[in-house]
Formats: sequence, structure tokens, C-alpha cells
Amino acid sequence: MYTLDPVQFAQDLIRCPSVTPKEAGALDLLQTALESLGFVCTRYPFEEVDNLYARLGTSAPNLCYAGHTDVVPVGNADDWEFDPFSATITDEKLWGRGAADMKGGIAAYVCAVAQQLETGWTPNGSLSFLITGDEEGPALNGTKKVLKAITEAGEIIDHCIVGEPTNPNTLGEMVKIGRRGSLNGVITVTGTQGHVAYPGLAGNPMPELLKILTALTTKKLDDGNENFQPSNLEVTTVDVNNPAHNIIPQSAAAKFNIRFNTEHTGDELLCWIEEVITEAKQGFDGVIETNLTVPGHPFLTTPCQFSTHLCHAIKDVTGKTPELSTSGGTSDARFITHYAPVIEFGLIGKTIHQVNEFAAIDDIKNLCKIYQALLTRYFGS
Repeated sequence: MYTLDPVQFAQDLIRCPSVTPKEAGALDLLQTALESLGFVCTRYPFEEVDNLYARLGTSAPNLCYAGHTDVVPVGNADDWEFDPFSATITDEKLWGRGAADMKGGIAAYVCAVAQQLETGWTPNGSLSFLITGDEEGPALNGTKKVLKAITEAGEIIDHCIVGEPTNPNTLGEMVKIGRRGSLNGVITVTGTQGHVAYPGLAGNPMPELLKILTALTTKKLDDGNENFQPSNLEVTTVDVNNPAHNIIPQSAAAKFNIRFNTEHTGDELLCWIEEVITEAKQGFDGVIETNLTVPGHPFLTTPCQFSTHLCHAIKDVTGKTPELSTSGGTSDARFITHYAPVIEFGLIGKTIHQVNEFAAIDDIKNLCKIYQALLTRYFGS
């Protein structure tokens, strides 16, 4: 076995600078560890992204752990207290890019499996890992394509736990059982450039764009429901690229995002936006173009025995009864939900994507214990 220590294994993973989409040795390290435990590993490269699927056993049920070894860029490395890929331990914390999101979580689960197997325990079924290198990137060549490939190869996942950092402040307080959907929009309005002193000879795109944004932002989408917080639309940028005071610009563009719950479908929201655009075009002597995409749809995993096993495992270790939540952003669980019931639980997310990302040493060790307890409850002791 490579190591039974989740903190040491997390350090080794962090020292692989696997900034999306680089593999940088992280999947190689993980494959070596899993093969030493008896897993059969298969790599699934798609374009510039490498992915790993590993399985131990051949019978059902197949409990899958899904996650990613890719990390976001470090930003200005000089702003870090320690080298972001040094995996420094101090003040009872492990510092480094990916410590919380989510190399610490992967290490905890691998070592939970290793420690279980070392006792002579065998799962009454199968264990698998689905690890991508594309979660922090466009998510086009990772989990979504691997799921399709392994399904075509005959693999069936019965339940899946995603190891994303789900806890806001303390380990054990939150399990994610769903996520809101995400809609991205770009609106570009093109008029006619001209001198501000002669507006009749120009066509200013700004009033038209502001009219559209007002219509989008003033509409109350919903009040939420028993499982989801209200949907929200946020304008993220307005760009004119006009350095002068005396020029009416030719074009103006805006970007926005909608995080939406199960009160809507992506198609319904797209139709509403197109209706707003159609109305804005009436009487406007110019061009209005849109680029609208729905990278993620809302989903909910109804609480079941699987989530109950995880909640009991968390309480076994921390004494806490976690909240079952659908808050936060998107994750690769949005792809997995089409194949199996999926829930998410990992470390604390307060420092993810930030300078000086860290995970507490005790949290990594206790997460390993929680995952062990989940294994015994899921498969039986």
C-alpha cells in the first residue's frame, strides 16, 4: 500500500501542480495508490484532459467516489505565505492549492478504503473512483465524457459520493443533496458610432442594453421552495470599450448568470430571455445578439438510505447531525445525477480558490474516519 496516512497522501497530491487541465502527476500518484489496493484502473484521456476510473470488485452494489485532482490557478504566488505547491504543515493546518478543494478529500477517502482493507474487511459489492482533471475548467472533457464511456463499457454506478468541500465552517455541518442550475448569458447590442453632439446621426446601443438589463433584473424569478433557495440573476459585467467622452459607441455588451432552482427549467428561462430580446428589438434600428448556454440543470437527490448512512457516519465521528442542503455553486454531481443517486460531502470550503488555501489536519483525519464509517454502514460491517 502506498500510505495509510491521509495527511501525507494529501501532501503528495498537492505537490503535483495540476492546474487545469494539467495532470502533473496527480492521477499517476492516485493510480499507483489504488492499484496497490487491488483496484483495476483505466485512464480516459479526452483532448488535453486526463481522467481516471478505478474499480475494486465486480458485483453490485457499486459505490463510487467522484472528484477531481485539477486545481484553480494560484493567482499571485508572492501573496501566499508558503509556496502553494509545497504542502507545508504549520499551526495544525495543511497549506496549499487543492488542500480543501479537493485533494485533501481524495486522500481521506483513499486512506479510508486502505485502512478498511488492511483489517481484512471486504465490501459486499464494489468500490470505484471516478476522478477527473477538468472539474475546475470547462468540464467538457472530464466527468461527463467518462460517465458515457464507462456506461458504454457496461459499468453501473449504484450510488455516488462526491468529495467536494461542502461544509461552510465546521466539519460535519452540511451534506449537499442537490444543486441549482446555471445559465450563462451574453447580450451584444450594436448600433452606429457617432459624435455625441449629433445623436441623430448615430445609434446609441447603451439605452437599449440598459432597457434589456432592467427587464431581466427587475423580474422576481421565484420564492424558492422547500428544497431550494430563490433563483437569482446577477449581471457580472457591462463592456463598452469606449475611452472617449465625445463618441457614441458602436456596440455594448453585458454578461449575466442565473442560478435557478427546480421551479424552472433551462428551456423556460431561455424562452423568457428571448421574449425580452424580441420586445427590445421593436423599433430599434440596430442589431441585438445573444449567446445563451445552460451548463448545468438543477437536481435533487431525494433523501434515502444512502444519505442516511452518510449522516449517521458523520454523527458517529463528529456528533453533528448535518443539514441536507442544495446551496452553493455547481459541481460535477450535475452530470452524475443522470446515472445514479449522488450526494456530496467533503472538507470545509471557506478558503477554496483563495490565496493561502488550507485544510485543518484534524479535519482531514476526521473526514477519513467519516468515510470509513460510511463504508461499513453502506456495505455492512
